[in-house]
Amino acid sequence: MIYESVKQMQKELGQLQKWLDTAAAYATEKKFDVNVLAGSRLAPDQFPLSRQIQTACDTVKFALARVAGKEMPSIPDEEKTIDDLKARVKKTIALVDGVSAKDFEGAADRVVVNPRWEGKVMNAKDYFLEHVTPNFYFHLAHTYAILRHNGVSIGKKDYLGELSLKDAK
Repeated sequence: MIYESVKQMQKELGQLQKWLDTAAAYATEKKFDVNVLAGSRLAPDQFPLSRQIQTACDTVKFALARVAGKEMPSIPDEEKTIDDLKARVKKTIALVDGVSAKDFEGAADRVVVNPRWEGKVMNAKDYFLEHVTPNFYFHLAHTYAILRHNGVSIGKKDYLGELSLKDAK
C-alpha cells in the first residue's frame, strides 16, 4: 500500500503544477508579477509558498530514500520563482517515476532513522503513515490555501484531480 500512496502523492504533485499554471494565468490577467506569490504566506510564522512546495517535495524524496532504500539526489532549496518551483515539482515527479512496487516489498519493517529524532527510530510503515503522509498533505494543503488566499481560482476538483471513476453496472 505504500507504493500506491507514493503514486497518489505523485498525482497530487502533478495537480500542484496545474495550480501554479493557473496562478501564472491569474497574475497575467490581474497584471502582477506571479513571482510575488512565492513569498506569500497565510500567517507571519508559517512558511511561504516556496517553502511549502519545497517541503512537500522533500517529504516525497526522503520517503523514497528511507522507505524504498533509494539513493536520492540533493536538491538545494534555491527556488525563487514560480517557474523554479514548477521545475522542483517536476524533478520530484521524476524521482517517483524511478521507483517501482518492487522497491517497497518488505519495506514495512525497515528501520528509518532521522537526525531530528535524537537517537530514536521508527519502522518504515509507521514512518510512512505517521510522518510522510500527514506531512506531505499538510504542506500541499497550505500551498493550495496560500494560492486561494491570493485569489487564484482553484477548487476541490483541482486539488483532487481526475478520479478513477467507472460506470456503474
